[in-house]
Formats: sequence, structure tokens, C-alpha cells
Amino acid sequence: MTAAVLALQGAFAEHEQVFRSLGVDCFELRSAADLDRPFDALILPGGESTVQSKLLRELAMFDRLRAMIRSGLPVFATCAGMILLADRIEADPGDKVPETFGTFPMTVRRNAYGRQLGSFHTRAEVQGVGEVPMTFIRAPYVVSVEAAPSPTGDVPEILAVVDGRIAAVRCGNQYAFAFHPELDEDRRLQQHFLKIVAAHAARG
Repeated sequence: MTAAVLALQGAFAEHEQVFRSLGVDCFELRSAADLDRPFDALILPGGESTVQSKLLRELAMFDRLRAMIRSGLPVFATCAGMILLADRIEADPGDKVPETFGTFPMTVRRNAYGRQLGSFHTRAEVQGVGEVPMTFIRAPYVVSVEAAPSPTGDVPEILAVVDGRIAAVRCGNQYAFAFHPELDEDRRLQQHFLKIVAAHAARG
């Protein structure tokens, strides 16, 4: 099994380390040529969503990745990655709103916990996985999800709510988290995702 990790900006190395520890071959997406390599899953890391979006366009990677996600490619997205999947973004006045793939019918609020809150840690239940540790760093959150199907034909599900805010969601093969599971020792979220990847690969 091979995962492609978007490595234009942000905390991508931690994702690589975790997935490799689970037996997954990983390589970094840094140019359009990298998209020619075969892979079974896409990892969208945390970081700065506006920078990532801009670089994806400049490097001619944006449209190809969006098409892959729409075709059902499994995606594991955290923080900024969640923002890149959303079809609607809420932001403070004056904030730059990144161009997004728009493959996940949800509204995401950027910097939802305030710029001054560096991070916080908690535990909460994730549907289908159990209670897991959650590390939030200048995190977004999901304001709402649509009942209508996504471009992939799937309907979004809410997987976790923290302090009344949606913190984890799924839409078909797209998984998005407001927190950073790669920063905690618990690997159940990644293991759960890899079962989805394996099932998708088996279907061809």
C-alpha cells in the first residue's frame, strides 16, 4: 500500500513517520510529475491552507488532485487539509480565503478557536473508532455538513464533536479532522483509514 503525502508546506513529516510505522510506503508530492506515480491514498497535512492552495495552483497540481479525489481516492486530511477539502469557508473579515477542492460538502471555519490559542489537548469519542486523544493547534472546525451528496456521490457523516463543535467528518473515502492525530501515540484513526484504503483498492 502506498500513500502520497502533500509536502509543499506544513507538518507533513509527522504523517509520513506514522504511516510508515504502520507498514505503508510513503512518498512526497512536491511537483506535478510526482502525481504520475501510483498511490492508493492521499494525505493532506496541517499547515497554512492559503499557501498550500496557492502552491498547488502554481505547480499545476490542483486540478489533477481534485479529479483524483472526485474519482474516489481515499484522503486523510488534518487541519489545513480539512479546509482544502471543504466546499465553503468561513473566515474573519480581511482574511484570505484559499481556493479549495470543494469535494466535501461542508462549511469550515478557519482559525475557529482564535489566533491566540496556540493549542489544547482533549479526548473524545470518534464514531467507529472509540475515544481518542486530540491535539488542536490553531484549529478550524466544521460549522455544518450538507445532507446532499458530494461530487463523489457520498453523503457526509459527523464522526466527532468537541465542545459542541464538529471536529471529525467523513464523506465516502474522504476523512477530515480538525485536530492532529499524527501528534499523538494512538494510531487507531490511521488504522481505521487504512482499512478503507484496502477496501477501495480491492474494488479496483
